[in-house]
Amino acid sequence: MNDMSLKSFVAKPFQINKVELWAATTIYAFAVFFLATDRASNKYLFDEARIPFNYYEDYFFPQLVRYTLLYLAFLLLNFKVAPKLIRKEALAQSIFLIVVTFLVIGTVFGILDTYSKNYLFNQYNNEQETYDIIFQGSFHFAFWLLLIFGFYTAFKYAGTYLLNNSEAIQSKYRIITRDAVVAFVLWMVSMFLFILGDADGVLLLGWGIVIPSAIVVYFYSFQVLIPRVLGKKRPYTSYVLKVLLLLILATVPVAILVVLLIQDEETALGISMFNTAFQLFMTVPLSWVLFKRHLKGNEEVYVLKKELGRSNANFDFLRSQINPHFLFNTLNTLYGTALQENSDRTAQGIQMLGDMMRFMLHENHQHKILLSREIEYMHNYIALQSLRTSTSPDISIQAKLEDVVTDKFIAPMLLIPFVENAFKHGISLKHKSWIRVTLHCEDNKLYFDVYNSIQPKQDLDPEKNKSGVGLENVKQRLALLYPGKHELVIRETLEEYFVHLTLQL
Repeated sequence: MNDMSLKSFVAKPFQINKVELWAATTIYAFAVFFLATDRASNKYLFDEARIPFNYYEDYFFPQLVRYTLLYLAFLLLNFKVAPKLIRKEALAQSIFLIVVTFLVIGTVFGILDTYSKNYLFNQYNNEQETYDIIFQGSFHFAFWLLLIFGFYTAFKYAGTYLLNNSEAIQSKYRIITRDAVVAFVLWMVSMFLFILGDADGVLLLGWGIVIPSAIVVYFYSFQVLIPRVLGKKRPYTSYVLKVLLLLILATVPVAILVVLLIQDEETALGISMFNTAFQLFMTVPLSWVLFKRHLKGNEEVYVLKKELGRSNANFDFLRSQINPHFLFNTLNTLYGTALQENSDRTAQGIQMLGDMMRFMLHENHQHKILLSREIEYMHNYIALQSLRTSTSPDISIQAKLEDVVTDKFIAPMLLIPFVENAFKHGISLKHKSWIRVTLHCEDNKLYFDVYNSIQPKQDLDPEKNKSGVGLENVKQRLALLYPGKHELVIRETLEEYFVHLTLQL
């Protein structure tokens, strides 16, 4: 992406929306399925409070409504509210929807808790106090859900934005590669899932320390350490010793950081030692293997580029041997010589051949050309072929090609193969033969017909059983360039070959 602004990024749809929809729907479906099949409940809390328990009224239906409300709230906030907020569109409406969502979740969850937490009524002085506790808890939970969703949205947009702009970011900061961005995004997502799932504090802290450390070790090894040891006698041993020294030096700072977070020296030291062992036995070997694969891939790319360069050089050399200016100058010389010798037919043929070559060199490589130019090329080709057959009274060539005044376009060299095929297989200087070509346009439709006689081929003719010149190629081009916009009819009898093409321009 050339435009790295976040606003322009979120304005475009991206595939993650479909993934989110399927993931949310799948999670909702599984939650409902397990709710319907698993009889586990909070009955023991009712038994401890000595309050009668009804499975459906006090557990199943409250949980079902909770799951459904959470699913619908996610769809509303994620696909309607969040994109508009980031684009700063309809801010008042988006804020109103967030407030309504908060109130609905808090109120509905509070009502549901009066059933699923009915046992609380025996733990407080009166019903009003119990209601206050229940609804305060439900609104706190609603606020916590919105806060978690806000973190999720920030992670999602930041991560996807970084991934889509990884090449542009790497061009500015070489050490930040796409792999680093992917690893960072996955770590953010995993941390969000741990927080959402109310993971154990030690596990959450360990994951928050070990994974970022692994990312740093991997990319520092990839960019600095491994390249420096490749020329040594034992590169892998040198690499491991250097990383080990760095890890030992980092053990105390990591332990101090963990102590500041949890105020537990023994746990902090354990997390720091585990981090050192994990990097040494997992990250270090993995970094080495991946770097070797990367190096091998670069070597293969270098060899391919070298071969491609050699091929391009050969192609350029061959192309330089066919200099169009030399060919046109030669044709002009022959044309002038023919006129001096009063060979009008030869001069005319040379002139038409030159026009056809200019068409082939300059216009044949375009995606589409004017239909009038294609018709002009066919006129020249038919006239050039007629020069060699004009002296034979048994050969009849008729061409009725309607002039196209308006700017209509067609793929180049799409019609001429049918004419070439007619001259190749329909003309004989020994037998009576004929060709009729017609072309006309009506509205935006082109109607093109080619009739030609069929001449018996000799048994030794190497092309006796071959199809016409380029006909298969033309069929493929028609299918690719004009799908559903053309109709090609080819019929063959013992004496006649017929082609009819209708083309929507």
